[in-house]
Amino acid sequence: MTSGMTPEQTSLLQQESPVPASTGQPLPTPPSSRPPFLLRWLSYLLLIPLITLATAGFGCISLICGLWDKSGRQQHFIAHLWARTLLLISLSPVTVVGREKLHEHETAVYASNHLSYMDTPVLFATLPFQFRILAKQSLWKAPFIGWYLNRSGQVPVDSNSPRSLIGSLNRGVATLKSGLPLVLFPEGGRAADGQLQTMMSGCAYMAIKAQVPLIPLTLIGTYELLPIHVYSLYPRPLSIVIGEPIPTVGLTSRDADALTQRLYAAISETYMSSTSNR
Repeated sequence: MTSGMTPEQTSLLQQESPVPASTGQPLPTPPSSRPPFLLRWLSYLLLIPLITLATAGFGCISLICGLWDKSGRQQHFIAHLWARTLLLISLSPVTVVGREKLHEHETAVYASNHLSYMDTPVLFATLPFQFRILAKQSLWKAPFIGWYLNRSGQVPVDSNSPRSLIGSLNRGVATLKSGLPLVLFPEGGRAADGQLQTMMSGCAYMAIKAQVPLIPLTLIGTYELLPIHVYSLYPRPLSIVIGEPIPTVGLTSRDADALTQRLYAAISETYMSSTSNR
């Protein structure tokens, strides 16, 4: 299975299983997120249709720009406008905590917890620079979303085989070395209960290989806004907390597991503190 791979890459594949990182304390269980009756019908009849129309409309504009925009700048700006529009429709303002840390490193790996479909709009709306995302390759098959991902130069992650997974991560490393930050969800999928899940070590591997900082991002409130398997919005204030950059200079891929543990601890501590005060 690992024929032709270096020992370093084989080690990474072992680390790609979820890392059982823990801070020793359970994360708080979020409150019930089921919207009241009137809010549910407001979502069904107005908010969700508007979000669908906005996504289709901005997606079409982005595809047209992709005909000549090879740098991805215009498409990224359109994604920024799309994200701000979705947050406006959802009646959920976002507060950025620690915004000054976003400018400390022009190129970095930004790793966020993953609570909701609304996480991606929050990131595109608030991060003040062009970046690329890593996403499951299956999303490339979705209308509009897949077309945007393909034309704007995002990085697909193919985990069907060890070799394809390594290739996906190395494409991410190449993106970092070209000067573009990466934004990703190391948990690999949305949390079913609003609690932080174990994380994959791919983000740590890419940060180490490119020798760029790994920066924790903690999203607060998106789970309550739109939990997994729920199709109505519960508008509320949201926040994103920018964590302290974790340096990777001098580390090797053998340190990816420990670096992932540090990332998990940083996000879980921030999330637990923020949710306990809500």
